[in-house]
Amino acid sequence: MAAQAQVVVVNGIVTDEASSQGLIGARVLVEGTTFGALTTEGGRFTLRVSQRLPFYLITSYLGYDTVRTEVTASGQNVRVALRERQVQIEGVEIVASAQIERQRQSPISVESMSINAIKETPAANFYDGLGALKGVDLTSASIGFKVINTRGFNAAAPVRSLQIIDGVDNQAPGLNFSLGNFLGASELDVQQVDLIVGASSAFYGPNAFNGVISMTTQSPFVHKGLSAMVRVGERDLGEFALRYAHVFRNKAGADKLGVKFNAYYLRVNDWEADNMDPVDGATEGIDNPGGYDAVNRYGDENLTGGINNATSLTDQFLNPGLGRWHRTGYRETDLVDYNTRNVKLSTALHYRLRPEVELIASSSFATGTTVLQGDNRYSLKDILFFQNRLELKKANKYFLRAYATHENAGNSYDAVFTAYQLQTGVKSDLEWSRDYRNYWTGGIPTSHPMYVRGGMRGRVRQFEGFPPQTFPFDYETARAVLAANQDSLIQFHARARQFADTYQYPYLQPGTPEFQEAFDRITSTPIYEGGTRLVDRSALYHVHGEHKFQPSWAEITAGANARLYTPVSEGNIFSDTLTFVRDTLPDGAVVKTDSLFKRITNFEYGAYVGIDKRLASNKVRLGATMRIDKNQNFNFIPSYAASALWNVDERHTLRVAISAAIRNPTLADQYLYYNVGRAKLLGNLEGFQNLADTASLRHYFESVPLNPDTIRYFDIAPIQPEKVQTIELGYRGSFFDDRVYIDASYYFSRYRDFIGYNIGVDVRFSALFPDQLIAAQAYRVAANATDIVTTQGVTVGVNYFFKKGYTFTGNYSWNVLNTDSDDPIIPAFNTPEHKFNLGFSGRDLKFGRLKHAGFSVNYKWIEGFIFEGSPQFTGRIPTYSLLDAQISQQVPKLHTTFKLGASNLLNNKVFQLYGGPRVGRLAYFTILTDLD
Repeated sequence: MAAQAQVVVVNGIVTDEASSQGLIGARVLVEGTTFGALTTEGGRFTLRVSQRLPFYLITSYLGYDTVRTEVTASGQNVRVALRERQVQIEGVEIVASAQIERQRQSPISVESMSINAIKETPAANFYDGLGALKGVDLTSASIGFKVINTRGFNAAAPVRSLQIIDGVDNQAPGLNFSLGNFLGASELDVQQVDLIVGASSAFYGPNAFNGVISMTTQSPFVHKGLSAMVRVGERDLGEFALRYAHVFRNKAGADKLGVKFNAYYLRVNDWEADNMDPVDGATEGIDNPGGYDAVNRYGDENLTGGINNATSLTDQFLNPGLGRWHRTGYRETDLVDYNTRNVKLSTALHYRLRPEVELIASSSFATGTTVLQGDNRYSLKDILFFQNRLELKKANKYFLRAYATHENAGNSYDAVFTAYQLQTGVKSDLEWSRDYRNYWTGGIPTSHPMYVRGGMRGRVRQFEGFPPQTFPFDYETARAVLAANQDSLIQFHARARQFADTYQYPYLQPGTPEFQEAFDRITSTPIYEGGTRLVDRSALYHVHGEHKFQPSWAEITAGANARLYTPVSEGNIFSDTLTFVRDTLPDGAVVKTDSLFKRITNFEYGAYVGIDKRLASNKVRLGATMRIDKNQNFNFIPSYAASALWNVDERHTLRVAISAAIRNPTLADQYLYYNVGRAKLLGNLEGFQNLADTASLRHYFESVPLNPDTIRYFDIAPIQPEKVQTIELGYRGSFFDDRVYIDASYYFSRYRDFIGYNIGVDVRFSALFPDQLIAAQAYRVAANATDIVTTQGVTVGVNYFFKKGYTFTGNYSWNVLNTDSDDPIIPAFNTPEHKFNLGFSGRDLKFGRLKHAGFSVNYKWIEGFIFEGSPQFTGRIPTYSLLDAQISQQVPKLHTTFKLGASNLLNNKVFQLYGGPRVGRLAYFTILTDLD
């Protein structure tokens, strides 16, 4: 008679019968149920099931025969050896069965890229290939810096997403976000990429606000031997990677010590940001004789208020045609190094204390040059990145992990601020504008027809505070005369510009020795000392422990973590400098100062507990996680997640999840003190009072007479953490004998305390003339929004598996910002309402005598949207589409795969973020050798 149902624990390993190597992603199911597990590193799995003994496990893996194994006792260790199929079976090949099964059993939205998908992506590299996943937005600030985001509120600085590699936060500590994969893992070493979509603070901590990019690297115990990759292509692309792993065994023949080493090098000529279109919302276009503000030309913004403005009636009479004029700026192409270089080195030691317990010590290093976009455009030059990890873990049981990350900005500099410094080093904006106006006033002959005065009917104009005046001037006629003399007008403005650029202190022309000397001096001098070089030697230290308890009634996970940030910028980025006045004159003017660097630290910690319960013969899975986090500058804040998953049958799953997530203010939100020339960007721990509103300040300058009472003032409260609550409904199912797989979800999110910024001006008026403004300093201050906003969206993905290895994929995403708020702090949604991907691929195909061939094609369509970045870079991204494609050929005898492909095959020149470059085609040829 069979035993009564009880909780049975089964540990096992699934191996290849021929090589005895563990198989990752094999599916182990309890016969007659939908409950099971996927094997992890080394082919290991653990099952806890309420089941009567004996019962059977069904183990399957793509390309192998299915095995049925009897379980007779709790605690039984099972070893299953799978035999590779010798005969090709007609029917449907589900090439992603393991990945799909794991996604189907997940209570949250997870998008994945397996090791095979990494090798077969048509994009130029696997990180770009993530942009084809469902619901994912990928934007390019440069070839070296890509931003991945989900569910809206995208930004050039992705502080709302968390990127981890083997559980280790990959962020640059001073920036609080990852630089794409520039400082990440080598493509040869990536086992799998999981993209956890949406708010995930309860699982991953306060940085996982919009989602998590989780990369898992290859274990030396599983992937042994030598692998090498060479990729060449357009734009002088040269990409080289090497991976070597070896395992040392003990006397008993068991694997004991695994060692791996990775080396990676990239060189490529980056996309150039050369958009000379007028910025969105500009008052002057490209046809304005006095110039205009171009997107990627800096220093031409005309930020001096009314100084460069001669559009009043009086000015039109006295200086017809002068209008508005813009200072001669500098193109980004003259300021930035587009020769992208990237070097990454890593090594790891994996020591097995017991068969399932590993001690891991790893170290990684990265350096290079690329372009970053944030508040400005930055040339990251010779940046250095160091990361070291020590971890003790037992798979699916516990881990204790400690790591440290250090960065050094090297010779990086602010390209936009460099343009301002080049200009003001010659003459101030006010001096340049004065020279331009003076030349126009004295250098343009009044006998020219555009000085249309005589013979016109007079008009009486009443100006506030002045008696009525009659001007022998007609505006409409004058405008017509100016339009008829555009050629002369253009010539006169060109002469005025030349005079302003050359009078006394000449404009530094790119390409000249004078320009290069000034450029080198400015970009090598720290911002605090008057230059534009970024000083950042920040670090973070992190410790994280987790343990899974498995009583008979559920699985319980408990963990805690702590983190310490130590930003070091010497006053160039953060407020870590104190200045002491050493000597002053009687009138208070400073003649000598001394600087003292102060230490900033930021400590935060958190703890969590989660429960996972299976009911109804494992058809129902319930989960809940509670977490609490504390940052030294803010109160304790809870977050949570709860989910329910119902396996309707073996092929259909329904799920619902609710979660609440938080995001602590970044180091910049708390401690920023950054001079960008036109303004100072400030963190906000204490709050600010009596800042002048910029719109009312402009009105003050335009009023006649000047009236300070028209200026409005406001206060800014101290910064607080962001918060979001989300509900998600989902369905996953297979149809037509597992040929069609569908994954669909809907989410609704409610956000409050958004972190953005307020712009205000600290003003001072003359004591003798109270109406006269004598000093003004513009500030951009980190702040929270007062409005609550909501968003919602739908994603649908379909996989259709053909015979003989063909697969069709398609996905669609709809995302909208529901709340129409005029709160200027609400961060931009920066997300297209509609987007979709269509893909078609084939693997291990045979065409006549040609065997082991493959291909993949992906078409992406993105609807146009407004990208709101910094005040410098806000504008519309037009609708665009991209086509990626590749063909490949495996040569088993050489253990080599050859791949020819292109990202953006049709060479559509598209903007993916405002202020960034036009992204074109990148064709490539790859040779990949794997000598396991």
